[in-house]
Amino acid sequence: MSTEFIVWGTFFGSLIAAILRASAPIILAAFGGLISDLAGSINIALEGIMLVAAFFGVIASAYSAIWFPGVPLWVHPWVGCLAGLISGVGIAGLLAVFHLELGADIIVSGVGINILASGLTVFLLVSITGDKGSTATLTSYALPSLHIPFVDGIPFFGTALNGDGFLGHNVVVYAALLATPMLSLLLYRTRFGLRLRAVGENPDAALAAGVSVKRLQYAALLFSGLLAGLGGIFLSMGYLTLFQADMTGGRGFLALAAVFLGGRRPLGTLVAAVVFGASTVFAAQLGSYNVPSQIVFMIPPILTIVALLFFNIRQKRRVNRRIARAASVLRQA
Repeated sequence: MSTEFIVWGTFFGSLIAAILRASAPIILAAFGGLISDLAGSINIALEGIMLVAAFFGVIASAYSAIWFPGVPLWVHPWVGCLAGLISGVGIAGLLAVFHLELGADIIVSGVGINILASGLTVFLLVSITGDKGSTATLTSYALPSLHIPFVDGIPFFGTALNGDGFLGHNVVVYAALLATPMLSLLLYRTRFGLRLRAVGENPDAALAAGVSVKRLQYAALLFSGLLAGLGGIFLSMGYLTLFQADMTGGRGFLALAAVFLGGRRPLGTLVAAVVFGASTVFAAQLGSYNVPSQIVFMIPPILTIVALLFFNIRQKRRVNRRIARAASVLRQA
């Protein structure tokens, strides 16, 4: 095996590893948005859920170490992870109550929760740490990384699957990749998935068939909060090891775009989320070449707009082809 092949394999492997790390929170949040959308209750509050989960994950892990110093160190990040997941599900539950019980518009409620999360996390950050920028004054804990030993010697794959270092990727990165087949199995191979999709397609018909529409929509929104919360936790306890104000940086909105760009299917959503993750890596690389920061920050949203534009054009062409086929059948009849 030539040295040049190994060098290029390592380079592209490192690039893929960086894209996987950047894509993991978007993938998880996008899958949460996909589940809620298929149930007919699109979760616009993904951004706020990620932000709240990221905040409470760091705070809970830091204070568990302060309050329980005798506990083994590996416990504290998992305490933070649990707290972040609970907070994410709680915010999603709040959205569900507003929409399903109080009759509020889910889009308006989701936007309100996003605004609330942005302000609330900064307020609590200042109240707890005295700093409105980050939790740098607290001892931060990271979720563990997982190393796959049997791929180390394989060019490209060894670096891509284990990252640049010996420790490997964070466990949440592998969870995001495994979520695709697991979600496909849930949606298309279980009774729950069948009923969930039926509720989203025609809630009246599902209700007539004896399906509890409200219960399934509650479950979908809470599940979306769980997945988006895990994505937020990765940002503050995996991608970084602290919380920063508004650290989600629009990833929740990128996740929503990935749902529709991916055709509302798990595999398509995964591909779209990875594309958006790659755009953030590309933007970060441009930032190291003294490119103006305004241009760097514009890249992910511009890519989102262009992708959704092509998706809309493709959908219109598909509808026009169906109309043309139907008209052809009617003429032949």
